[in-house]
Amino acid sequence: MDHKPAQLDLGRLIDRPDGDFSHDGVQQLRQDFTRFMMRYKFGMEEIVTKLSILRDEFEHLHETNPIENISSRLKNPDSILEKMGRKECDSTFESIAEKITDVAGVRVTCSFVSDVYHVFDLLTSQSDVVIVEVRDYITDPKPNGYRSLHALIEVPVYLSDGEVPVLVEVQLRTIAMDFWASLEHKIHYKYREDVPQSLLDGLKDAADTATELDATMERLHAEVKTAGQLSAGLKDELSRGTVALPDDAFVERLKRLGS
Repeated sequence: MDHKPAQLDLGRLIDRPDGDFSHDGVQQLRQDFTRFMMRYKFGMEEIVTKLSILRDEFEHLHETNPIENISSRLKNPDSILEKMGRKECDSTFESIAEKITDVAGVRVTCSFVSDVYHVFDLLTSQSDVVIVEVRDYITDPKPNGYRSLHALIEVPVYLSDGEVPVLVEVQLRTIAMDFWASLEHKIHYKYREDVPQSLLDGLKDAADTATELDATMERLHAEVKTAGQLSAGLKDELSRGTVALPDDAFVERLKRLGS
C-alpha cells in the first residue's frame, strides 16, 4: 500500500477539525502553518498599535488629527495559495516569506495628501521600524489611476523562542483615494479579468476627479490654517473688504472663511 501523503489542501488546512487528519505529518504542518501566520498577525498588530497611539495623541493633544481610519487584514490561506501560483513560489515557509510580502497588511486613511506623508514619516522614524521598500503611487500613479503610498516595513516580534523580524505592508491614502480603490476592486471582482472598456475609462476619469478633489481640499485646508493665524482685527478688515490685496479671488475666499 502506498503511504505517501496526498496533496495537501493548504487553503483549508487550518479550518479542518482535529479528527480530520489521517497522519501525523499533516498535523505538524497545521501547527507549523499556524505558527507562521501568527508571526504576521503579531507584526500587523504591532503596526496598528503604533498608529493607534499616534492617532490618540493627535486626538487629545493637537488641533488636527491626520489619521481618519486604521484597518488591517491577514491574508487567508486560499489567497496565499493563489499568490504562490502567480509568484511561482515553492511550497516552503521560507519561499512564502521571501516572495509574498503582503501576508500582513495595514491601511491608513488620511484626510489630505500632506497627512499621508506626515503619518508615514512619524511611523517610519521609530527606532524599531525598518523601511524595506517604498512605492509611491501618489507621485507616480498606476496607469489605471490607482493612487496610494505603499511601504513595506519590518518590525520585530518577540516570541517565546526569541525575536523574529516580520514584514508588514502599510498602505496610506486619502479618503478620496480609498473610495476610488474600493470601487475599482468591486468592479474587477465582479467582472474578473473582463471589465468593459467603458468602465475602465470611467474609472480613469473618476481617478482624475479624485486627484482634483484632493488638490482642492488640500488648498482649502491650507487656507483655513493660514486664516486661523491672522489677527482678529485683520480678519475683520478682510471680511469687510477694507484691505486691498492684488488677488481678488483670494480676498473672496478669505471673506467666506471669516463670515
